[in-house]
Amino acid sequence: MSETPRRGKTSRPAPQAPVFTPSPEAKASALRLRILALALWAAAIALEALAIFWLLRPPFAELAAHQGFPSWRWWLLIGFLVAIAILAIAGSFFWKRANRHDPAPRSQPIRFFVQNQLGAIIALIAFAPLVVMILLNKDMDGKQKGIAAGVGIAVGLVAVLAGIDFKPLSREQAAVESQVVAQLVGRDEVWWSSGGGVVHLCKGVSDLAKATTPLSNGPVADAFAAGKKGITLELGPELRQCGLPEPANLPEIEQWVRSARGL
Repeated sequence: MSETPRRGKTSRPAPQAPVFTPSPEAKASALRLRILALALWAAAIALEALAIFWLLRPPFAELAAHQGFPSWRWWLLIGFLVAIAILAIAGSFFWKRANRHDPAPRSQPIRFFVQNQLGAIIALIAFAPLVVMILLNKDMDGKQKGIAAGVGIAVGLVAVLAGIDFKPLSREQAAVESQVVAQLVGRDEVWWSSGGGVVHLCKGVSDLAKATTPLSNGPVADAFAAGKKGITLELGPELRQCGLPEPANLPEIEQWVRSARGL
């Protein structure tokens, strides 16, 4: 007499080398966001150039009349530093959002690094030369130079940190998680709350039952575009709560997701 397999313990092999291709809508959204980010960064670099070639180089007659670096130029320089930081941070925000719609492949390390950390690179370009020129300026007195350089370093560091993507999404991760969800659920559909960081396999899980923010559902790519980190790694409890069979190789599948995330 043949043995009846236990319910829910079917084995599903982890698929190999999935490919993620952003939808035309996602690519269009990413393009719009990147154009906006580049425009903001261009404005930041333009302000930097104006500060270096105009604010830090007042005419000799103006210096003589005021017996030093004019105070209005100094205050304007401080304003420029803050404005450059705001523009750089805003550009990084939109660039990161674009990368959630159209991520870079981790298999191309240079592209992956540059595309995901471009905001930090632009912030360095926008602040490092300007801070150096402030420190080398011979027209400001010591107090003016110290405060201006301190402000430049402080807001520059904030802009650089805001530009770093500490957990960048890769095409490999998006492909793996979409394929895992399709295998476990039967289709590429997940659920998430606007206040949560991860996505879930069905609407009825306990984490979503306790959510106080609106719920959304859709393919994994939409969840990434909404800023979610990916599917929860508590897959066993989720499958049981959703009434879905638990594959015998679930630990292998979970490890596959972790590897795709670079963990």
